Amino acid sequence: MRYQAGLLLAFIFAALALLHLYWAAGGSFGSAVSVPMVDGKRAFNPSPMAALWVAAALFMAMLVILGQLRVWGSGVPQWIFYSGTWTLCLLFFIRAIGNFKLVGFCKQVHDTDFAYWDTRLFSPLCLLISVLAFSIAIKKN
Repeated sequence: MRYQAGLLLAFIFAALALLHLYWAAGGSFGSAVSVPMVDGKRAFNPSPMAALWVAAALFMAMLVILGQLRVWGSGVPQWIFYSGTWTLCLLFFIRAIGNFKLVGFCKQVHDTDFAYWDTRLFSPLCLLISVLAFSIAIKKN
């Protein structure tokens, strides 16, 4: 079960990385609801370079998970994958809880398109990622 959870998590990271690459290349599907809104305006406007950086980070997260599963990285010390998996677990749990203003389950803003999708998709996905990372981190290889 641990292995399947890890493969699912690696797939999620790969899919999210590909979505960010799509946005970096100028794609627009989903981008209208991908950033929090403040007073009817986007809180920030990510550049294509920012989308590339996020894609790279998500791809590295996928590699960390695959390394934790020992699918690759036999020449890399295992503690790097182990620590990275716990870091991903913590980071995505914090993102799911939110900043108590614009993002996460504890956000104050609820009347925007972003808030709608954050409540129904983004935050639950972050919580799922955290739980999956936890499930493969608790049993050290």
